[in-house]
Amino acid sequence: MDTGTCQLTQREFPAGELVPLSAIRPRLLKLIQEANPGVGEQHFISGEELKKFRAQYVRGVIADEVGEVTALETEVVRSMQEHELISEHVDREFETNLTLGERVADKIASFGGSWTFIISFGGFLAAWIAINAVILATRPPDPYPFILLNLILSALASIQAPVIMMSQNRQEAKDRVRSEHDYKVNLKAELEIRHLHEKMDHLLKQQAQRLLEIQQIQIELLEEVLKKSTPAGSAAPSNS
Repeated sequence: MDTGTCQLTQREFPAGELVPLSAIRPRLLKLIQEANPGVGEQHFISGEELKKFRAQYVRGVIADEVGEVTALETEVVRSMQEHELISEHVDREFETNLTLGERVADKIASFGGSWTFIISFGGFLAAWIAINAVILATRPPDPYPFILLNLILSALASIQAPVIMMSQNRQEAKDRVRSEHDYKVNLKAELEIRHLHEKMDHLLKQQAQRLLEIQQIQIELLEEVLKKSTPAGSAAPSNS
């Protein structure tokens, strides 16, 4: 099996794990050469070392544009370095880690904010007033102004409000995690697209340079063929 040497670490690697520095984008190559003077485009670098410099380059890009590399950006850089997927199902993660109290709070918040609750509770109030004001008018358990009903409504409101707030707080936490996840995915996609554009520009530039070299070689070959096909001392025919 063919092997080669990484110029940075001076270690032997299989040929498939080495990358020629001439194939690396100019900005990344400049970063490598700043850290390792004397390294040229004719040398090779291992994929492991190249990952480190790519991560360092990405951190520099983020620091220049954002101003500070936070934990979110660090996670994005690590996922790019390890070629890992960063997308995940945020809702599924939240749903699987719910406690019994959180499930109950979600159910109460969902039911308390529906037309079913409004209609059923309105029917309960109407039935309560009808029973105490009409059906049992002689000896009602809760005569007008329905003090017991007011007590029940106050107790229900005092219990329902914090339960709904618990559900809303958890929803806000989910939205925050979802927002951070979307930011990481968008940031990684933007960096990957930028790197792809830089790599394509570099490859096109290399291809154009090679085409010019091939064209120059063809011109030299044609000149040699013309010299060989023209006898020495022969002159062009006269038109007179």
